Amino acid sequence: MATPLSGAQIRQTFLDFFAQRGHQPLPSASLVPEDPTVLLTIAGMLPFKPIFLGQQKSEFPRATTSQKCIRTNDIENVGRTARHHTFFEMLGNFSFGDYFKSQAIAWAWELSTKTFGLPPERIVVSVFEEDDEAFAIWRDEVGIPAHRIQRMGAKDNFWNSGPTGPCGPCSELYYDFHPELGDDHIDLEDDTRFIEYYNLVFMQYNQDIDGNLTPLQNKNIDTGMGLERMAQILQKVPNNYETDLIFPIVQTAAKIAGIDYSTADESTKVSLKVIGDHIRAVVHMIADGITASNEGRGYVLRRLIRRVVRQGRLIGIDRDFTTDVAETAIALSESAYPNVRMKETVVKSELKIEEERFRKTLDRGEKLLEEILNRETKQISGKDAFELYDTYGFPVELTEEVAIEKGLTVDMKGFEAEMQAQRQRGRDAHKTIDLTVQGTLDTLAENLQGTEFLGYKQPSTQAEIQLLLVNGEPVDRVEAGTDVQVILNQTPFYAESGGQIGDRGYLSGEDLVIRVEDVKKESAFFVHFGRVERGTVRSGDKVTAQIDLSCRRRAAANHSATHLLQAALRKIVDEGISQAGSLVDFDRLRFDFNYSKPLTSEQIQQIEEQINTWIAEGHQAEIAVMPIADAKAKGAIAMFGEKYGDEVRVIDFPGVSMELCGGTHVANTAEIGLFKVVSETGVAAGIRRIEAISGASVLEYLNVRDSVVKDLSDRFKSKPEEIPDRITALQTELKNTQKQLEAVKGQLAIAKADQLLAEVDTVGDFKVLVSQLEAVDPASLQKAAEQLLQKMGEGAVVLGSVPEAGKVSFVAAFSPAVVKQGMQAGKLVGAIAKICGGGGGGRPNLAQAGGRDASKLSEALTEAKNQLKAGLVK
Repeated sequence: MATPLSGAQIRQTFLDFFAQRGHQPLPSASLVPEDPTVLLTIAGMLPFKPIFLGQQKSEFPRATTSQKCIRTNDIENVGRTARHHTFFEMLGNFSFGDYFKSQAIAWAWELSTKTFGLPPERIVVSVFEEDDEAFAIWRDEVGIPAHRIQRMGAKDNFWNSGPTGPCGPCSELYYDFHPELGDDHIDLEDDTRFIEYYNLVFMQYNQDIDGNLTPLQNKNIDTGMGLERMAQILQKVPNNYETDLIFPIVQTAAKIAGIDYSTADESTKVSLKVIGDHIRAVVHMIADGITASNEGRGYVLRRLIRRVVRQGRLIGIDRDFTTDVAETAIALSESAYPNVRMKETVVKSELKIEEERFRKTLDRGEKLLEEILNRETKQISGKDAFELYDTYGFPVELTEEVAIEKGLTVDMKGFEAEMQAQRQRGRDAHKTIDLTVQGTLDTLAENLQGTEFLGYKQPSTQAEIQLLLVNGEPVDRVEAGTDVQVILNQTPFYAESGGQIGDRGYLSGEDLVIRVEDVKKESAFFVHFGRVERGTVRSGDKVTAQIDLSCRRRAAANHSATHLLQAALRKIVDEGISQAGSLVDFDRLRFDFNYSKPLTSEQIQQIEEQINTWIAEGHQAEIAVMPIADAKAKGAIAMFGEKYGDEVRVIDFPGVSMELCGGTHVANTAEIGLFKVVSETGVAAGIRRIEAISGASVLEYLNVRDSVVKDLSDRFKSKPEEIPDRITALQTELKNTQKQLEAVKGQLAIAKADQLLAEVDTVGDFKVLVSQLEAVDPASLQKAAEQLLQKMGEGAVVLGSVPEAGKVSFVAAFSPAVVKQGMQAGKLVGAIAKICGGGGGGRPNLAQAGGRDASKLSEALTEAKNQLKAGLVK
């Protein structure tokens, strides 16, 4: 029996098959997409969407790729079904107005049956119910029996990119795991029998806003074959997770946990599969520049890492393990995706930091669960259960098990409501620009030419208005006082990109002025966002487009300063530092970089001095466009999040910095003027942020600082250089005063407490005092309780107080003999605090608690006295 193809061999076989048939093999695009409407790259066709929409022309009539993809919409199914993943590879072949339906079907059949050797009798296909052409091709040209060609509705077999734009019917190929069941009742929804492994999209229509379909002039082919699914089929394993693409990761996790996968129970296997899937995802996400955070892509990454750690904990892994498992994932992927090995240090550092943080969070979660169990008497609320799940990593099933042991239930309806809200937050996490503009451009793309950018060499130009939009809708004319979006045939305005914001300026004509506040790039179009200040503007008008030169100069200075900042960080702090995001504004700059600890004040000073030295030296900028291979050979650094073609623009300040960049820059570093770091902070695990200013902004900054220093000098009657010592003296004086005040409060509380000794009761062999002290803070209340217990001897003291409005404090102090009787201060004080709407606890002999409802204080103290009597009289 022949050895089945490995996952790597399947990938290469697919690419070679189509390369031999005239397709240009292209590398996988990043998981961070150019498309602003999508959070992550979710499909193999996504990098080609501008071509399918007619916004860009393809360099090749045919292409083939193996594209990395991330989807988390079915994350709960990962590990539980045979085929669901968050990370997967989509093998695709694409035709841009070249071949169409008949050829795509023929090659799909040849690849499946001859190249991969799938038995024809095990393949069932589906077509769109109205696509008679595809049905006939499968039946008459390929020879598939009609009863094995299933007609299906639009939900399953009609693809579109949105409510408008290119669309078309699909044809899907399914593998039949159980042909012995016969062809009488084929149900392609039965995923125990069938698996869809290849989808052919025939992009042949354009859909307008009313749903009307018109044939496209150039018909396209977009296909996708799931690599993991084909590996399952060819390697004859029961699910995708046991293929050689994922199973070595699963085995690594199992070894760390001391588990034999083959004999493990189903829940343990699910945990191992989740680890195997999610580790693949996070390795590629981090390698593509994503860092953990609480929003957007970072939120997805953090959630996946935490799910890995939680699943590891469930199967008994009690140490940090994600980097060990990630090493296996990197080794499996590096031949096809070399960047995962190149970014190995960054990947493992991010995982280590996130895992350590989350393990501490889990420990805190266990304490929270204990508090919830002590607080509740019947049911754990859905909100509490969700907080344990989402913030502290507790599966709701575990919370339910623990609750049942304590005689409680969990509000699952409330939990599900919180889960649904979280899913919505995940969907809303992606921040996009005006998508109504994007939708309109998608619809009109075939009738518009892309905007030519002239802004590198000229600050103004004559241009023609190709399109006017108001609130995303195309209009013929716009009157004064109206906000408008303008598409020009050519422009000097820089569009927001590479962290640099868009230019400001004006579009003007005869008795016409449009103030441009921002410019964004949508595929091939520059969208000028502005307001008509004078006159009436019409589509087709000729205008003068003029940028605000002052704003451009400030942005250029800040952008060049950003390049110098990265060079200084690599020289002074760590040569492995790389950019993790940036912002170039007119009045400031922000630079995010991968580094695990705060910079010292000395390092920041050295960075400022180095950059200002480079500025003073007057390094001339050398800007050139060259093949990307030449740029990399010269050592040019790529900017975070940027996508590069075969030709790239290189900004070189010789001997200082060389980067690939499409932004605007100074001609000489001397034009920057000055550079000043304003702040250095941490923004995510392993990511630091520097905010800085340059040029005129430095003078403005120093003027504000100088004004503050003068004001302080006048207030303190001191010279500027004496202010720090004066403040230190005042702080010391205030601290000493506070200590004295605390001591007086404690003495006063003890003095008040001594008067309570007359209220001491005798319960059995013990002295018991339960009483209230007026307006005593928690620390003083504890001192009073300890002092009273010392004077009473063997016994128990419980005191309550209302130190301020809306706040109740309790303290309980028990002698050793009381504790031996089975009484615990922590449990008692926690129970009575619930009566006042609060909670708390502590040691068996000394504990504090708090509440909010002061009207229930007397009731709580009565309950304390009753519990002490019941517990001490035996």
